[in-house]
Amino acid sequence: MFEKILIANRGEIALRILRACREMGIQTVAVHSTADADSMHVRLADESVCIGPASARESYLNVPAILTAATITNADAIHPGLGFLAENADFAAMVEEHGFTFIGPSAEHIRLMGDKVQAKNAARRLGLPTVPDSDGAVATIEAALEAAQRIGYPVLVKAAGGGGGRGMRVARDPDQLRNAYSVARGEAKAFFSNDAVYLEKYLTRPRHIEVQVLADGAGGVVHLGERDCSIQRNHQKILEEALSPALNAGQREEIGRTVTDAMREIGYRGVGTVEFLYEEGRFYFIEMNTRLQVEHPISEMVTGIDLVREQIRIAAGGILGYGQDEVRLTGHAIECRVNAEHPETFMPSPGRIVEYHAPGGPGVRVDSHLYSGYVVPAHYDSLVAKLIVYGATRNECLMRLRRAIGEYVIGGIETNLALHRRLLGNRDFLDGHYDVNWLERFMAAERAAG
Repeated sequence: MFEKILIANRGEIALRILRACREMGIQTVAVHSTADADSMHVRLADESVCIGPASARESYLNVPAILTAATITNADAIHPGLGFLAENADFAAMVEEHGFTFIGPSAEHIRLMGDKVQAKNAARRLGLPTVPDSDGAVATIEAALEAAQRIGYPVLVKAAGGGGGRGMRVARDPDQLRNAYSVARGEAKAFFSNDAVYLEKYLTRPRHIEVQVLADGAGGVVHLGERDCSIQRNHQKILEEALSPALNAGQREEIGRTVTDAMREIGYRGVGTVEFLYEEGRFYFIEMNTRLQVEHPISEMVTGIDLVREQIRIAAGGILGYGQDEVRLTGHAIECRVNAEHPETFMPSPGRIVEYHAPGGPGVRVDSHLYSGYVVPAHYDSLVAKLIVYGATRNECLMRLRRAIGEYVIGGIETNLALHRRLLGNRDFLDGHYDVNWLERFMAAERAAG
């Protein structure tokens, strides 16, 4: 087992990893920007190293600084967390080349799944169902128009190397496609330094279903059920559930088996999430995230498996030691992403926390680096906490979630807790009747009602 791990991330996920390390008796090194000098994980780590100014490009994306910090602190391994460098194949390779262990999949698998066109081609070879698409990048608008005619409108123009909703545009006819193609390529170039885009069939009211997998690279592969991530705004997840209210046991078993068979075939190692659109009883592969997900806690709650601990154990050469029949899916869990932003305009709301009280009680978990007096910086993602609630049934979970949100106090900044409260008052959401476009319709109806 490792003696010391460097955590190459920030915020709540850095604190989550630190806690897992501490329970395993592993020392930790926190790297941080100047803006994060007072962050909770920096305070609690055994050692800390400042790796640059507030700008992420000069700190958390500064590979030489991170590798230098690992060298001078004699770390054994580097955990990338999520975001930043977590799915950077070159970084994973460099970590290994410099004599450290990268806590994550191989650079080869990160690279394979990092390009959406390659990933879809791989998915087809592995027997995963896919959305009809352009069968590769479309280099010209003429090629895009031809592909759209074959696929059938509406189509979605997507950045080949992107994510997080960037470089994505819907086109419902040829005129819209000309504009969407140009805008998507421009965004892809600006955000990912790669202007390649491809087309796929746009499903009108699908759900976003993702399957959590855990593999040891030696043939041991299990899935931890699915998460329903359909409550989204601008392709950004707001709330997630495990298990999905839309699937039955048979569908769950079928898609889980399909995913684990695919991961076993490629010799995958570590945690990963295979994401699908689901509509009218059919699954369509969209991408694979070769890292820990923001919403991983709800899978932990319904299985009792600590995903971060398993990541570390597998990276150190351990094997799973249990099979699919030993993974028990029980109860229901929901995660609310708490963002530092205005609940209606969604404008970022950095600033000092003047009052902080986290909810508690049975089945309530809060993953957050916030504390009274902490200053939320303006330089990073607005996620400041994750409210995770578990219940024996979905109904019990919803009741606990309503209570927990009512107890949560974050003073000094705006948050989207008010949006979560409103969701819990909506009958469609309470009944589990929603899709990936539902939240946009919900908010539009609220605006129309005044």
